[in-house]
Amino acid sequence: MEALIQQLKTLALTDALPFLLKLGGALVLWFIGRTVIGGFQRVLHLTMQKRKIDATLIRYVESLFSSALTILLLLGLLGMLGIETTSFAALLAAAGIAIGSAWSGLLSNFAAGVFLLVLRPFRVGDEITSGEVTGMVQEIGLFVTAIDTPDNLRIFVGNSRLLGENIVNLSHHPNRRITIKVPLVHGCDVPAVKRALEARVAGVPDVLAQPAVSVEVEEFTVTGPVLAVQAWCKPPSANPVKDGMGQAIQEALALSGYALPMQSQNLILPKTG
Repeated sequence: MEALIQQLKTLALTDALPFLLKLGGALVLWFIGRTVIGGFQRVLHLTMQKRKIDATLIRYVESLFSSALTILLLLGLLGMLGIETTSFAALLAAAGIAIGSAWSGLLSNFAAGVFLLVLRPFRVGDEITSGEVTGMVQEIGLFVTAIDTPDNLRIFVGNSRLLGENIVNLSHHPNRRITIKVPLVHGCDVPAVKRALEARVAGVPDVLAQPAVSVEVEEFTVTGPVLAVQAWCKPPSANPVKDGMGQAIQEALALSGYALPMQSQNLILPKTG
């Protein structure tokens, strides 16, 4: 019995006590390391806030750096305790490759979301056309972008699709031009029609006085010239202004007694001889 107690004392002094000391040191280093990581995270947050970086991107970068530093800290502590970390690191690398292969589409959306937040081709509240969707941007996420269409539908478009196609930002500039084509017939009084259209369209609500309304000959067809009626407005008023311009054009043509040309018909002449 005394021999067993002596062996236990020897084991405690040679193995258990050094391990407990290492464990205590590891716990102390863990708290110190987490404090340093938290301080680094706060400094990074303030730095990116001063640079006016998007809040979603700030949270992403903070989480990325915090997770990476925490994994490095854990690997260091495991090595301090004498635990082999080579196989653990290899397991993490293999898991990363497997996850990357399985989530290739998701990761492409993720990378595209980061580029959208950094490059900022559009912002929340902008009206855009991209990915066969037209509407107002409600949220730019790390994987998808939420867009509300004019018929009040919310569509979530993958960020990789948005970044891979042309993006038409309808709200980027302060003013937007609306153009409506009006076909005429040969022989009509084009200057009189142009004056009537300019006067009527200028009175449409939300049409800007500057730049002024313009009516120009766009092209010539078989039936006659085609006028392009152009007016400027603020981007949010584009649809009401376009509707108002259509009504104003109809009223101006009706008051002037002018009717739009009918489509030409092909005449089939009988064969002779």
